[in-house]
Amino acid sequence: MAQTLGEKLREAREERGLSVGEVAEQTRISPHYIDSIERDDYKPLPGGIFNKGFVKSFAKAVGVNEQEAVADYTRQATASDVALVDEQKVYKPEVLTDENSGRSMLPTIITAVVILAAMTGLILFGLSYLNSSGSEVAKPATTNSNVSNQNSNSATSPQSNDPTAPTMANLKVEIKAINAPVPISAITDGTKSENTIGAGSSQIYEPKESLTINYNKWNFDKVQMTINGKSIALPATPLKPADKRIEFVINKDNLAQIWSSGAVSTEVPAAASNANTAAPATPAAPVSTQTTVRPTPAAKPSVPAATNPTPQPPTATPRPAATSAPAANRP
Repeated sequence: MAQTLGEKLREAREERGLSVGEVAEQTRISPHYIDSIERDDYKPLPGGIFNKGFVKSFAKAVGVNEQEAVADYTRQATASDVALVDEQKVYKPEVLTDENSGRSMLPTIITAVVILAAMTGLILFGLSYLNSSGSEVAKPATTNSNVSNQNSNSATSPQSNDPTAPTMANLKVEIKAINAPVPISAITDGTKSENTIGAGSSQIYEPKESLTINYNKWNFDKVQMTINGKSIALPATPLKPADKRIEFVINKDNLAQIWSSGAVSTEVPAAASNANTAAPATPAAPVSTQTTVRPTPAAKPSVPAATNPTPQPPTATPRPAATSAPAANRP
């Protein structure tokens, strides 16, 4: 006995390993209608052309020839007196097929594409117009600013033209202890080291990124430093007043400034051992100012000391005169 349309579709679905729900999701047909088609019961379906559309979508989803499936449905519908024309039934939106939805969306997609293309063209035209008009006005200003920038750069950075100026690639820092051993704490490119430099000896550091030097502040006059052979003045006091140790950093940000100024920092005075000629003058200055200030308050009390004796003699002279006069009158 020949298979019915419902049996063919159910067998094809099962061979593909699809469930009724999966076929309904692919075809966007209600699972109730899928089950009715497999049972060859077309009465629950809307009828007419909708039934043919359901059968065609179902056959396409399970790999059955669509034309043969529609022909089988027509024969079975004619034999069972199923209406082949549209009937006055309420059509549910969830049973729409992919073909109908695709046709309804096509005009909307075309309209959206045309609108987007027109807007893109207007935006590009406006941008090109603004760029062309703005570039003509901005050309003189940009040339003047470039010239001023070049002049300012050449004026503010003369050390960049120094052929002997070191870089972090060839930096060589030498720390030397004089008169007494000095414990030095150093951090070279993130690696910390502790070292006591003997009197008259030195330690060489070759950082590539940064170098941090730290030592006790009472050793300020026992430490000397050179960068690539050039003597650099070190601070005589900590860079931060709250610190108990002298600490400074050499990196790519301040290397050029240290090299050009010849000192680690201009915020605090340099150590006496690091200044060749100006070192003796630096400690002498505060001593001279202190000696000149002290005599000023000492002179003030001398004035009242001289004035106090002057009123005393007049008071002393009348007293003996008054006592001597009655003594002479008594005899």
